Amino acid sequence: MGLLCDGRVVVITGAGRGIGRGHALEFARQGAKVVVNDIGAELDGSGGSSGPAGEVVEEIRAAGGEAVANGADISTWEGGADLVKTALDAFGDLHVVVNNAGVVRDRMFANATEDEWDLTMAVHLKGHFTTSRHAAAYWRDRAKAGEAVDARIINTTSGAGLMGSVGQAAYSAAKGGIISLTLVQAAELGRYGITANAIAPAARTRMTEQVFAGDMAKPEDPNAFDAMAADNVAPLVAWLGSSDSAGVTGRVFEVEAGKVSVADGWRHGTVIDNGARWEPTAVGNAVLGLLADAPQPTPVYGAG
Repeated sequence: MGLLCDGRVVVITGAGRGIGRGHALEFARQGAKVVVNDIGAELDGSGGSSGPAGEVVEEIRAAGGEAVANGADISTWEGGADLVKTALDAFGDLHVVVNNAGVVRDRMFANATEDEWDLTMAVHLKGHFTTSRHAAAYWRDRAKAGEAVDARIINTTSGAGLMGSVGQAAYSAAKGGIISLTLVQAAELGRYGITANAIAPAARTRMTEQVFAGDMAKPEDPNAFDAMAADNVAPLVAWLGSSDSAGVTGRVFEVEAGKVSVADGWRHGTVIDNGARWEPTAVGNAVLGLLADAPQPTPVYGAG
């Protein structure tokens, strides 16, 4: 039996550490050629080096795989273009974009600063836009030229994007935006042979091991299953990047340890039609009646 992603070319942002590193290694194990993107920045977005990406590339090559490093800043239009160009120059094609890069600038909303908000939006939301946009243009041109396209966009949201998270207004908003972006990508790009899906992972990373230290701790028994290991997320992502997932698009998957589920998002609710313009008191009574019958929303993470 052949490898799941044999011959496919994959770019992965933020792949020097944590969940992204797990993705890169798994795709390589499944036969893909991997572009490992990472600027080597600190959690707050400061600094940068090519070290983490280069180390992952060397690990892939040592195991017999093919990989190259890329240090472009995907929060910029030029950085996204450079990452796609690296894949085409190195391997002659591109099949999968995995948007994984992120930063954390946690702050209660009333204390949030403009710089923190802008940085979080740039890396998470714009970063998901730039690489996907340049890749989509490449795939669309191929499709219009009559070539068969079997391409994938895999975005990374979060439970914070699905439910909200206290102290993470910017992060939650950006991750929620990524979900909406995924839905639009799936609707618009399917005609070109492109699918778009998102994952909401829970795992031990630099972003989570300090804030959720107890939940993210390694098991004391070295032989026990490490439920929060970052590389537990990668098998789902590798499958989503394969040809086997061609019929799956516009979905959000929650993945943690050995568990996977399909998130059930916003849906139209029960409607009360007045047949004419409402009076404020009457519409208020109608709203209270709707809320009385509606299911309670899932609590925001961290809410008391």
